[in-house]
Amino acid sequence: MRAGHRFRPLRLVLFTLAVPIIGLSVLLSDGRAPLAPGPPAEAPHAVVALGDSSMSGEGVGDYEPGTNGENGNWCHRSNRSLVHHTAMTKAITTINLACSGAVARNVGLTDDTHHTERSQAQRLAEVARVFRVTTVVVQIGANDDPGFARTVTDCAGAWLLGREAGCAAGLTTDWPKRVDRMVPKVGQALADIRTVMRKSGYQDSAYSLVVQSYAAPVGPNVLSALQSLAGCPFRTEDLQWVRTKAVYQLADGLRRAADGANARFLDLSGAGVGHEACTSAAEGKSEWFTRLTVNWNDLRHDDRARHAMQESFHPNANGHEQIGRCLGRFLRTPERIGACVPDPAGGLDLVTGEAALTRASG
Repeated sequence: MRAGHRFRPLRLVLFTLAVPIIGLSVLLSDGRAPLAPGPPAEAPHAVVALGDSSMSGEGVGDYEPGTNGENGNWCHRSNRSLVHHTAMTKAITTINLACSGAVARNVGLTDDTHHTERSQAQRLAEVARVFRVTTVVVQIGANDDPGFARTVTDCAGAWLLGREAGCAAGLTTDWPKRVDRMVPKVGQALADIRTVMRKSGYQDSAYSLVVQSYAAPVGPNVLSALQSLAGCPFRTEDLQWVRTKAVYQLADGLRRAADGANARFLDLSGAGVGHEACTSAAEGKSEWFTRLTVNWNDLRHDDRARHAMQESFHPNANGHEQIGRCLGRFLRTPERIGACVPDPAGGLDLVTGEAALTRASG
């Protein structure tokens, strides 16, 4: 027998073994390798919240130990924040990773720290390995180019200094531009969240990614007696702009970012109408947002003084409870878009689909 004929079966065996090895090498080289395994099948399920002060629970009190200024951590993460009011089943754990003052970069993948904490996406990766994350809710963007907190301060300054024109006069054309600049930053944060979850072994379809917008903390129906340093020091035209323009344009930008990440969207732009700060004689359940708030005790300490008014004009405990319940109802539906709007009974109603776009537009 010739040598070539003698080694033909051996060549066939080697070829058979080589094909899958080469195929695996190609998959690895172009990034399409199988995902890493996720958490164990018996891992407890979890809903995780990421974002800034409106999600962390700023203004609610009952802050998690270590987040109320200790060692420079001012995340003000409340045990009564909205994610804990979603009324999920007892088998689902609600976890809040949001931090007051965060910008989109602090939520995405970055080596920067914010209030001493690592990026929220990095912390999400740790949670995703221990829990089976079913939902990630994100509320971010207001602290980026829009500078919502800074804008509120400027509007208060317009009232305090008695300017002829309020803050809204200079924002009519500039605010939409700020929102446009914000959109790609939020989009990058959402893309980073997707990356973290994929690396943790989750297909995009294995969990729900939800983007939530913002409600107006103040409006033009403020009581005249409280339209001052007693509660809401703003000009009426500025209050009108915040309620009818600012939050809706901000929501439009966030909806675009959500669409780009194939995420669901919950619109809160109309959620606070009739329940804004300073709309009742006494701060009761009808108000869902804090008024101008000063922590006088913090003013006595140099390291805390600049945070003494940090809680002002955020959803209060009533607001977080109402918004949390509406979010929970949205999470239990398959709808891609929803809106929380006031109902006749004094709470929030959830509308979805095309109705959400119509009802939330004011």
